[in-house]
Amino acid sequence: MTQSLVAFSLVGLALGQQTGNQKVEYHPSMDLQVCTSAGGCAPENTKIVMDANWRWVHNVGGYENCFDGDWNATFCPDSDSCCKNCALDGVEQDDWSAVYGVNATEGGFNVGLEQGDNVGSRFYLLDSKTPNNYRMFNLLNQEFTFDVDVSTLGCGLNGALYFVEMDADGGVAKSRNGLNKAGAKMGTGYCDAQCAHDIKFIGGVANINQTNPYGSCCAEMDIWEANKAATAFTAHPCNTEGLLRCEGDDCNHVCDQGGCDYNAYRNGNPDHYGPGSQYALDTTKPFTVVTQFLTSDGSDAGTLSEIRRFYVQDGKEIPEATTKVAGLDSYDSLTDANCKAQKSAFGETNDFASHGGMAGMSAAMSRGMVLVMSIWDDGASNMLWLDSTFPEGATGAGAARGRCATDSGVPADVEKTGKDSYVGFKNLKFGAIGSTTGSTPAPSPAPSDCPGGSLSNCINLCPADVFAACVESCQQRCSSEILV
Repeated sequence: MTQSLVAFSLVGLALGQQTGNQKVEYHPSMDLQVCTSAGGCAPENTKIVMDANWRWVHNVGGYENCFDGDWNATFCPDSDSCCKNCALDGVEQDDWSAVYGVNATEGGFNVGLEQGDNVGSRFYLLDSKTPNNYRMFNLLNQEFTFDVDVSTLGCGLNGALYFVEMDADGGVAKSRNGLNKAGAKMGTGYCDAQCAHDIKFIGGVANINQTNPYGSCCAEMDIWEANKAATAFTAHPCNTEGLLRCEGDDCNHVCDQGGCDYNAYRNGNPDHYGPGSQYALDTTKPFTVVTQFLTSDGSDAGTLSEIRRFYVQDGKEIPEATTKVAGLDSYDSLTDANCKAQKSAFGETNDFASHGGMAGMSAAMSRGMVLVMSIWDDGASNMLWLDSTFPEGATGAGAARGRCATDSGVPADVEKTGKDSYVGFKNLKFGAIGSTTGSTPAPSPAPSDCPGGSLSNCINLCPADVFAACVESCQQRCSSEILV
C-alpha cells in the first residue's frame, strides 16, 4: 500500500501539466552507487525531483490557483482547458527544506513529516545522463541496498522506499494530445498498484471529477514500508503494461492491491523488529536494508522467482525472520509457493497469482521501474494494515501486523504528536547479487526439482482434478521431506 490512499494537504497546491516560470526549479543531488561483482561500486551522479502533486499550480502567466481544495471553474471547466490554462511551477532550492522538510544529510536526506502547512512528500530519482527522464531500474538478478533511520516514526506513519512502473519521461510522449508539457523534470506521471485517485492529471487528462476521479494504475514493488514498530515488503503485479488510467469499479481489478507481503510480526515473529535492544533489529538506530531479486536461471534475462531480504546493523548481518504460523512451513522470502501458502493460511484470496504472480512482477521489472521515496500518513485506514490489527476486530492468523493499538494512526493525532518525525534515506546502492554488501543468498534447503521448495508447498500447488497423482509426484520429487 502507498500514499495514494490519502490526499496530502498543502494548501493551494496541486498538479499541472505546463511549466510555470514563477520559481526556478532545483534538483538536489543524491548519489547512487552502482556496483558490479568484479569492479566494486562507483557513484552515479543522480538527482531528485519533487512529485507534481506537491507543487504550486496556477493559471498560465498569473498567480491564481487552479486548485485550492476545489478546481477553479474559470480555468478548468473541462479537462483540455485545465491542461492548457494551468502551469505547474518549480521547487526552488530553499523550498526543499523550508516547504517540504527534505533536509540533506551525508549520503542522502532526512525527510520530515510536516513543514508549515505541508504534510508528507514524495520524490523520485532522475537519470544522470538524461536529466529530463527518471532513472529506470531493471531489478532482475540484482539487489538494492540503502540505509534507513525510522527512529522517530511512530504508529500510523510510513517512511516508504519503493519502485513503480512509471514512464521514464513522466508521461510526456503518451499524454493525450501532447498536453503534458512538464514531464519527469517536474515530477509528473505517478502511478501505483492502488490506482492512485489523487493525481490531478493522468496522461494529459485533468482529474476534475472529484466525485468519481480517475485512478492511475501500475505495478509496484514496495521494498520498504515502515515505522519503528513494524515493516513489510510487498510485491504488487498488475494486468497491464505501464501506466493505465482507470475509471470506476475497473480500478479495483487492474492490480493486486493487497499484494504478496512479508511482515515479520504478521508471520509470527513479534521479537524480530522494534524499538530497543531486545529486538533482533533495533529501530532506535539506523541500519542497512538489502533486497535481492533472484531469477529462475540466475541471469538478468531470467524470470523473477524469489525476493529475499536481510539487514545489517552494527556490523552484524541479520537475516529476515522465518515464518512461525500454524499451517505454514518455515520460509523467509517471497515466492509464488510461499505467497499461495500464506494466502491460504490467512484466509485471503490469492490475487497475487491472478494478477500474474512472480512472472507478472518480473515482466514489469524487465520493462523498467522508477525509484520513489516518501513519508506519509493514512486517512483511509490509519496505517493499521502495516502496524496494528487489520481489519480492526479480526482475530485470525495474519490479522495482527504490529504492536500498535487499533485506535492509533489517526492523521490528526499523528500530525500533532509526531510533527517532527522524519525518515532518513541514505547510501543507495544497486547492482549484481552480492555486490553491494558481499553477501549472497542462502541456498534453498529443498531439492531443486521440488516444486514450491517443500513438500507441503508442492502439494498446495496441486490442481484439484489430478490431486492424488500430483501428491504422489510431490512425494517422489521432494524425497528429502517427510509428509506429516
